[in-house]
Amino acid sequence: MLMRIFTLIFSLSIIYGAALGKQDDPETRQANAKRATYAEVDRLNNIAANIFLQYPDSAHKVAGDALIMAEKLNYAFGKGRSCLNLGAIYWSQSYYPISLFYLRSALTYLPKNSPAFISDTYRALGRTYADLKNYDAAKANLDTALYFAGNDPGRQAEVYSERAYIDNFLGNYDKAIDEVNFSLKLNKIVKAEKHIAVLYGRLASIYIQKKKYKNALVFNGITYDKSLETHNRRLLAYTYLDYAVIYNGLGRFDDAVSFAKRSIALADSIGVMDAETKAYNALINTYELKHQYVKALAYQQRYNDVRDSLGNLARLKTIKLVQNYYDLNAKMNSVTIMQVNERLNKAKIRSQHVMIRALLVSLIVVMIILTATYYFYKQKKLLSSKLQEQHRALLDQKQLIEAQTANLQKVNDLKDKLFAVIGHDLRSPVANLSNIIEMFEDGYLTPDEVHDLMKTINPVVKGVQLTLSNLVEWAGSQIKGINVNSSNVDIFLLGVEMEQTFIPALQVKSLEFVNSAYPGRGAIADENHLKVILRNLISNAIKFTSNNGTITLGTMIENNELIISVQDSGKGMSEEEVQKLFFINTHFSHSGTSGEKGTGIGLLLCKELVELNGGRLRVKSKLGKGSTFYFNLPLVKAYA
Repeated sequence: MLMRIFTLIFSLSIIYGAALGKQDDPETRQANAKRATYAEVDRLNNIAANIFLQYPDSAHKVAGDALIMAEKLNYAFGKGRSCLNLGAIYWSQSYYPISLFYLRSALTYLPKNSPAFISDTYRALGRTYADLKNYDAAKANLDTALYFAGNDPGRQAEVYSERAYIDNFLGNYDKAIDEVNFSLKLNKIVKAEKHIAVLYGRLASIYIQKKKYKNALVFNGITYDKSLETHNRRLLAYTYLDYAVIYNGLGRFDDAVSFAKRSIALADSIGVMDAETKAYNALINTYELKHQYVKALAYQQRYNDVRDSLGNLARLKTIKLVQNYYDLNAKMNSVTIMQVNERLNKAKIRSQHVMIRALLVSLIVVMIILTATYYFYKQKKLLSSKLQEQHRALLDQKQLIEAQTANLQKVNDLKDKLFAVIGHDLRSPVANLSNIIEMFEDGYLTPDEVHDLMKTINPVVKGVQLTLSNLVEWAGSQIKGINVNSSNVDIFLLGVEMEQTFIPALQVKSLEFVNSAYPGRGAIADENHLKVILRNLISNAIKFTSNNGTITLGTMIENNELIISVQDSGKGMSEEEVQKLFFINTHFSHSGTSGEKGTGIGLLLCKELVELNGGRLRVKSKLGKGSTFYFNLPLVKAYA
C-alpha cells in the first residue's frame, strides 16, 4: 500500500515538473523577442546618428524612442547610445549644457566592452567644452577619447580634428594645420567623406584667422562642394558664413553680402543660432567697410531684433526642452514601474511554484519516513554499521580538537613570552625616569642637568609610548578584531604630521627627514591605521640610523596603486634577518644605533594593518646600506 502511494506522489511530481517545463517555453520566446528588440533599438540609434546634422528635430524623436525602448528592455548599451545621440543633437543646436547632461549620462550606461562609443562620447564632450570656451576640460576629454579610440583610424581622425578646432581658437595655427592634415590622412583611409568635408572647413577657418584669404578661399570651395555631397546643411551654413568673411578680407563686398544672406537664411531654417548671429555680424561689417553706414545701421537693427527673437525663441525652446526631458523621464519612470510590477508578479508565481514543490517534497519525505519505519527491522545491521562509522568520525574529531588545543597552548605560550619581553623593555625606561625624579628631589641633580637628561631620555620615552600604543593596537586586534574605515588619505600631509611628531628624536641624532610624497595624491585606506604604520616605520628608521643620516618618505604610482615607502640610511639587515622579520614565531628586535630598545611587535602590527587595508608590506635591505620598507594601497580613482 505504501509503495502504491509513493508511486502516485512520484508520478504527480513528474507531471508537475512537465507542466513547469511547458511554462518555460514562453520565457524562451520572450528572450528571443528581446534580442530582436535590441536590434530595433540599435537600428533607431543608427538612424538618429546619421540624420541629426540634417534633421535634428526628427533625430531627437528617433533617439528618444530608442531610449524609452532600451529602458523597457533594461538594455544598457542601447541607453548609452541613445544618450550619446541626444547629446550630439543638442550640441548641433548649440544647447551645450543639455548636451553635456546627456553625454555624461551616456558614460554611465555604456559598457566597458564598447570602447569605440565611449571614445565617441568623450570626443563629443571635448567639442562641447571647446564651444563653451573651457579648453582645459576640452583637451582632457579629447585625450581620454584618443585613449579609447585605440587603433581605430576613423575615431583617431575625429579626435585630431577637434584638437585642431581648439588650437585654432587658441592661436596655435601651425599646430592646428598639422592636426587637420593628419586627420585628413586618417579619414581618407576609412573614406569618411562627412568628416573630410568638415576638415576642409576647418582648414578654411584656420587660414581666415591667419588672414590668408586666398588659401582660405580654396579650402572653402572644397568644403562647399563636399557639404553638398554629404548633405551636411549645418556645415553648408558655416561655409556660406566663411565665404562672407573671406570676401570681406579680399574687398569683394558684394559677394560677401550675398553669402552672408545665404548663411542667415539656411541657419535660420535648421535652427543653428550661432551661425545666424555670426552671419549678421559679417553683413554689418561688410556695409561698414563699404562706408554704407545707413545699411549697416539697418542690419544692426535687424540683428538686434533677430537676437531678441532668438533669445525669446531660445527661452521657449529651453522650456520645451525641459518639458521634453520631464516627459521622457516620466515615460522612463512608468516603464520602471511596469518592470517592477512584472518582477513582483513573476516573484509571486515563483513563490507559488516553490510552495508546491515544498509540499511535494514534504509528502515524499513523509513517505520515505514511513517506508523506512516499515523496513526498520531489515535496516538494523546497516544502521549499526553507520553508528560505527559515526563513532570513528567522533574519534577523528576528538583528535582534531586535541591538536587544536595544543596549537592554542603554543600561541598562548608565545603571548606570555611576548608580554614578558615587553614588560622588561618598559621597566627600564620607567625605572630611569623614577631615578632621575628621586635624584632631583634629593638635590643630587640641578635643573639644568635634569633638562639635559630629559633631552637624552625623551626619544627613549617616545619609544616606550610607541611600544605601548603598538601593544594596545595589537592586543585589541587579537581580542575583538580591527574595523577599517576607509577614506581618501593624503600621504604628503601625513608625512608633515609625522615630521612634527618626531622632531625631538630627529634633532637628537641630527637626522634629516625628507617628505617626497606626491602632494594631493590620495590613497583609499583607514587614516588612523596609516598613522600607526608610518609612526612605527619612521620610528624604526630613526632607531637604526646613525647621526647625520637621512630618512625619506616617498610615494609612486604603479598599476593604479600608490606605493608608499620609508627609506633610511641606517645599518640595514642581512638577508637571513629579512626572511624572519614578519613572522610571529621568528620575529626579533635589535638595539638601535644609540642603544634604543624595542620588541619587534611594531612591524607585526604594521603588516597586519597594511593587509587589512588591501596592501602588502615588504622590505628591501642591505647590511650597512640602510633599509626601505614599502607597501601598496589602492589609488583614489580620480588619479588612477
